[in-house]
Amino acid sequence: MVIAFIIWALLSFCFIGYGIYLMCSNREVPVGFWANVKEPPQVTDVKAYHKALGKLWCGYGTVLLLLGLPFLGQQNSAGFIITILGTCWASVGLAIIYSIGILNKYQKK
Repeated sequence: MVIAFIIWALLSFCFIGYGIYLMCSNREVPVGFWANVKEPPQVTDVKAYHKALGKLWCGYGTVLLLLGLPFLGQQNSAGFIITILGTCWASVGLAIIYSIGILNKYQKK
């Protein structure tokens, strides 16, 4: 079970690392959020957009890390329901926060 938590934590740290990279990024082209989108979104302030997106990814990675804590418990425990449902709801929340919060704030009108 510890190996499963280590793998889960590494995945979470990848999201946190990507968030830190975005917050420190000096890219002139905005980073897209959705997969397989040919054109990045047109935003008014790229640096602020990247900072907000970086905070979102860091928060998501932290939530995933916390949702992985049942891996440290007993095998086949009911606590895994928290992990499964929490991951689903955290992913839906990630998309909602991006679409309503970040994209509406920084997208060119």
